[in-house]
Amino acid sequence: MAASTSFQKKTRVKIPQISGTKPSLLNSQLLISTGVPSLDNIIGGGLAVGTVLLIEEDTYGSYARLLVKYFVAESVMTRHSTLLADLDTDPNSLIQELPAPITDDPEEAMSEGADSGSMKIAWRYQNKPKVQSNQPSAKFGHYYDLTKSMSAETVASSDILTLSSLDFKHSLDPCPFMTPHYRRLLQHIHSRIESGRFSTSQQCDSRSILRIAIHSLGSPLWGESGGLGPDGSSDPSLPRFLYALRSILRSAYACCLITVPSHLFQDPGFVERLVRLSDTAIRLESFAGSMKEKNLAFKEYHGLLHLRQLPRLNSLISHMPDTLDLAFKLRRKKFTIEKLHLPPELSESASRDQEDPAPRFKPTSLACGGPSSKLDF
Repeated sequence: MAASTSFQKKTRVKIPQISGTKPSLLNSQLLISTGVPSLDNIIGGGLAVGTVLLIEEDTYGSYARLLVKYFVAESVMTRHSTLLADLDTDPNSLIQELPAPITDDPEEAMSEGADSGSMKIAWRYQNKPKVQSNQPSAKFGHYYDLTKSMSAETVASSDILTLSSLDFKHSLDPCPFMTPHYRRLLQHIHSRIESGRFSTSQQCDSRSILRIAIHSLGSPLWGESGGLGPDGSSDPSLPRFLYALRSILRSAYACCLITVPSHLFQDPGFVERLVRLSDTAIRLESFAGSMKEKNLAFKEYHGLLHLRQLPRLNSLISHMPDTLDLAFKLRRKKFTIEKLHLPPELSESASRDQEDPAPRFKPTSLACGGPSSKLDF
């Protein structure tokens, strides 16, 4: 009788073909675009399906809110489903302010010009079959014009569910593990995944992605006080919410973008727990209201972007960008993230000691081996 073995032939994992997605070149993880191509390149090509992107808001929250608009606008353009939760402002007003897509972006113009040009390939290669790609035919990522709003017809044709403060007024039974607002939000997310058949255990003819955007999570309107309870004791409701949310997303075709006003939290250790419980984390440092706003070295930028954590999916190490010195700028039509380039320091008002520290290390006349040394051995 032949001995049984546990050897199994390794087979190629089939990557689902979903509109608006592409497989990662690093680990074959399914990726979606955040709506900002420069941000996609920094975090590894896009946001991995089943993960959480945590954004620490700037002081005034304007740039974080702008990233939420980009995220929702990309969901509309790729025909993905959207769940938007916002207790600070009306989420419907954010939907009405979505930027309009740019149809004549430079990449499309170049590709169209190449197709319509006079250059022809050799006749012997015309009938050759084209190389098939694993990526879906739909375009990955779009460019948007902030000076224009997306048409109401386009927004109305998309699948968007908004959650405002009115959806969190129903009282729940008290629970020692989590505050009612976070429990209610988890219930909405779980029911949306089940009803939309976004779970990996559910069979579906045509797959789609559920994009979850939660704006300003952890603000006082969510019942959060920086990890402290009403009596001053520790309140781990927000970290437990992130832990439960990640466990739900791991088995669903869904992604979540969360903005957190971390500048309102007094305990830096509490913020670090939130970062560790997310897959990808970035922090926006705006120059508005700070001394850097008047610094000529930063006149080309509006703030700094700090990479707090990058995802480690199917790998022991994470993707590492070319540089960690990143800054963002907001122009009239677009928001971009670039490598921070500081101009050289050519100030004429600086003192000689600051410009040339070498004289402090020049040998004195009593140094051994000097040209005027008087030491005799």
